[in-house]
Amino acid sequence: MRKLILIVLFCIGLNTSAQTGNQVKELFLKIKKDAKIDRNDTAVYDIMDEFYQKNLQAENDEMTPETIQRIEKLASNPDTKNLHILLLFLMYQQHISRTSMVGKAPDTEFQTEAMTLLENESREIYGKVPAIIYVYKAEALDGAKKKEEVKTVLDQGLKEYPDSVPLKIYRYLNTKDEVLRNDLVKNHPNHWMVQQFGIK
Repeated sequence: MRKLILIVLFCIGLNTSAQTGNQVKELFLKIKKDAKIDRNDTAVYDIMDEFYQKNLQAENDEMTPETIQRIEKLASNPDTKNLHILLLFLMYQQHISRTSMVGKAPDTEFQTEAMTLLENESREIYGKVPAIIYVYKAEALDGAKKKEEVKTVLDQGLKEYPDSVPLKIYRYLNTKDEVLRNDLVKNHPNHWMVQQFGIK
């Protein structure tokens, strides 16, 4: 699946080499300036939710070529409404994929700034934040060793998405809450993240 995402990102030709937090904000504002913003068009929100459902919430990686094609089609069409949100989301994905491929840790400043921008922009346009943004923001803050901020993001995310398996997993890993552990082990024992983190 990660290879498929990389192919898509290379196909749409995003350039995110070594962006810092300040640079990503500047780039995002430039992209947003030319974006067609439409609060009633949820295509970008829907594709991020589908990405979340198939890549993070599902027990196994269920990302399909059809989903990848829809992402590519939306990202490559300059008439896509709210395209700036999708492009920043894909730049984030590319950054994570590229650093992972070469065995480097991601730039937590870039991650945190990108997720904050996506969170704020999603809330402003759609009136809500996709679950995947909470997951990625928690990961970014955790990487930056900002434990209290991680807790805040996870609490907020779980308030909006109480059935989110990834958010429950990160909350458990940060608190060792036995109620959460029992829920994960009983209801989601085959989820790839439960297995990856060895939650038993």
